Amino acid sequence: MKVKSKKLSDTRISITVTLDKNDLETARQKVVDRLVKDVKLEGFRKGKAPRDLAEKVLNENDVAKEALDFAVRTSVPAAFDQVEKAPLVIPQVNVTKYVAGESAEYTAEADILPEVKLGDYKNLKVKKPEVKVSDKDIDEIIDNIRKAYAEKKVMKKKAENGDEVIIDFVGKKDGEAFQGGTAKDYHLELGSHSFIPGFEEGIVGHESGDKFDLKLTFPKDYHEKTLAGAKTVFEVLLKQVNVIELPKLDADFAKKCDPFKDMKALRADIEKNLKAQNEHRLMEQYKDDLVEALVKNSKVSAPEILIEDQLRLIRDDVSRNAAATGEKLEDYLKANGLTEDEWNKQAREVAEKRVKASLVLQILARDAKITVKDEDVFAKIAELRDVYKKSPEALKNLKDPRVKMDVRNRMVIEKTLDYLVKVNSK
Repeated sequence: MKVKSKKLSDTRISITVTLDKNDLETARQKVVDRLVKDVKLEGFRKGKAPRDLAEKVLNENDVAKEALDFAVRTSVPAAFDQVEKAPLVIPQVNVTKYVAGESAEYTAEADILPEVKLGDYKNLKVKKPEVKVSDKDIDEIIDNIRKAYAEKKVMKKKAENGDEVIIDFVGKKDGEAFQGGTAKDYHLELGSHSFIPGFEEGIVGHESGDKFDLKLTFPKDYHEKTLAGAKTVFEVLLKQVNVIELPKLDADFAKKCDPFKDMKALRADIEKNLKAQNEHRLMEQYKDDLVEALVKNSKVSAPEILIEDQLRLIRDDVSRNAAATGEKLEDYLKANGLTEDEWNKQAREVAEKRVKASLVLQILARDAKITVKDEDVFAKIAELRDVYKKSPEALKNLKDPRVKMDVRNRMVIEKTLDYLVKVNSK
């Protein structure tokens, strides 16, 4: 067998394979060995006739055809091994020449893992973010806690900013109610800026029992394109006005929250928790930034087949999230003001970034000799079993060897990211 390779791109090659007489004869003998087992000659049980007699009754054209198929099928992996390339999918094969019993030639094309030239990963120009928690951040948390402990009193008065109102409303465009513009018994805190400009302001000054129309124009950059810049009318019924009385910020309030002995202790605990949350969030962003910088610093191409795989995963995730809210992917796109072509373009960019990131991290893990012990993988799978103990299907999937491999790969990537942070934090 002779093999020649041709580079079609950084991620795809074509090989030309020539099979000689010996290759075809070996394949023919294998085919005959299989076919004679089904031959039945008079005086012999099925498959028990002498091989030379059984072979004579075989159709030579069928034998030649099957011999070619067998020779090609079994030689493709060896041919790619010979050029030291591993196909990512089953290669596309095209037989170009065949003289039965003499020679054959075929081409095979396939996507392959590209050669990744890893750049300098120890001096990436990425600034590690500083974890900060401001008094304003703490105040916002305390305000939310105060609202949770707030008392609401029904009052017969004109609504003001800071009051909670209970309303029914119907939004209409060109005299027709539009989707998402209708609600009953809706609780709204005036001044929260939950609605488009003019809506909450239009309620201020009204009292329970009032019916009124609000003529409003949606912002030009509104995410729902059918409403962006549209003139609408909201028919509103104000059913109830609640005055919100917030608790005082004193020791009694602090004691309700855990309890803490005073406001100083409460604020210190909130600061500690916010720091931990911010540190985790910023560290994840820092890792993403390091990987992005490493990809830019390296030479790596993304095979189309891997991009397509990632696109399917992204689409499945978005569809699943949309389904959880009773929507379809089309509804999600519409709500975000995207056409399918626009979304596909954005998703493809994300998919390509993911593939390139995965490839450079795999090479970094190899070069840095980062591995994961079997006992650590088993421990992680045991942890997952505990998490999914109420899901028989998930527990069954955890027994799949491919899941074990996936868990190991994820753990290697996590260790590689930690290593990348370490070598860039000196």
